[in-house]
Amino acid sequence: MVEQDDRLSRIFGALADPTRRDMVARLAAGDATVGELAAPYDVSLQAVSKHLKVLEEAGLVRRSRDAQRRPVHLEAEVFDLMTKWIERYQQQAEERYRRLDTVLARMQGQDSPTEISDPAEGAAG
Repeated sequence: MVEQDDRLSRIFGALADPTRRDMVARLAAGDATVGELAAPYDVSLQAVSKHLKVLEEAGLVRRSRDAQRRPVHLEAEVFDLMTKWIERYQQQAEERYRRLDTVLARMQGQDSPTEISDPAEGAAG
């Protein structure tokens, strides 16, 4: 568990920088070279390479050699790890809210929480 926590720390740490998050978002659309990733930024190729190194060390991207190109690939399985971690805490929070709804409903003299109707549903009918 500690190893997974360390890995998540590296991943979330790498994504703490807005430039790196933007690079990840751009790589989600497809592979790109360092030059292609650097194009929209007013920074050197060396600075972009440093950002990519942080992303690579976190396991978010992988660089490969394809003839003359060195495309950068997004590593999708890392996002599965992040999603599972987030979902675990989301489920816990949702369960706490359900219990709170039950307590509040009982305090109002009801047996179960009332459903809040969607105003758009009433307008549609």
